[in-house]
Amino acid sequence: MNTQDALQATVDALVQKGKGILAADESSPTIAKRFKAIGVESTEENRRNYRNLILATPGLGEFISGVILFEETLGQCADDGTPLPVLAAQQGIVPGIKVDQGKLPLANAPGDEITQGLDGLEQRLQVYKTQGARFAKWRDVYLISATTPSRLAIEANAEVLARYAAICQVQGIVPIVEPEVLIDGDHSIDRCAEVTEAVLHEVFHALHRHRVVLEHMLLKPSMVIPGKAYSSKASPQEVAAQTIKIFRRTVPAAVPCINFLSGGQTPEEATANLNALNSLPQQPWELSFSYGRALQQSALLAWKGDVANARSTQEAMYKRARLNSAARYGEYTPALESTDE
Repeated sequence: MNTQDALQATVDALVQKGKGILAADESSPTIAKRFKAIGVESTEENRRNYRNLILATPGLGEFISGVILFEETLGQCADDGTPLPVLAAQQGIVPGIKVDQGKLPLANAPGDEITQGLDGLEQRLQVYKTQGARFAKWRDVYLISATTPSRLAIEANAEVLARYAAICQVQGIVPIVEPEVLIDGDHSIDRCAEVTEAVLHEVFHALHRHRVVLEHMLLKPSMVIPGKAYSSKASPQEVAAQTIKIFRRTVPAAVPCINFLSGGQTPEEATANLNALNSLPQQPWELSFSYGRALQQSALLAWKGDVANARSTQEAMYKRARLNSAARYGEYTPALESTDE
């Protein structure tokens, strides 16, 4: 199979009706914070136990087409010695890998950040492929304030995302491009729309410059939503209308799927907003999810680090995945939250 055919096969496996992507790629500091909230120490074995439990959830592949793993997880094994990427693949879930190496302040742009990790990326991807990874993810972030993101930050982050995506495709790895406009702040939904439009416009200009094949990538953006500290929340219908308006202006129809991140929304909010997006008239792209905490929070609360809670943990994971699958069809209602069916 040539590189283009391999990329297309991975895209086809990831973009399936009713399915989305599980983001289980929490960095060491992030997973430590999640574990601390449930009273569990973040040791390598505890992280392995938890992720093993999640990936072994019976029937998870009915609703999840891919999983983004942290580098540590890619090399870990289940209790029976099965590599965790193989465990995912046995469920029909495509293994992927987070490849960026975190963010740092952007020089000469106070308050803005840039993501690092391009050095040595080609070599790392070659190793990840041998471990079973078929797609990758890279996240850049944009903080909304009175002065940010600056023009410099918008251009510099777009360039980094495009370089990453181009390197991935040459290696036969499908890139997930994640420009996250952060929910932190007191900005209105209109201000979020303004920033999102500028960010996405620049990202796709950069992808075009670097000859990234749009049919062989996925976009993982934030929804257009007011800041957490804004005076009022937006309804799912308003979030959907504003999001689609901006995306139709900026995202080419060649992109096969938009896998939204949850980015600080509650599990219920993320599902309701995805449902509203899929309740609108048909769009040129699939509208799906790539949630981390919004898929895993109820499972973490059920687990609490205790093997005796394995079944309830997996039931919570399965239910959240099922509800987001319903939202892919515009068939989710809040009433489903209180049912076990």
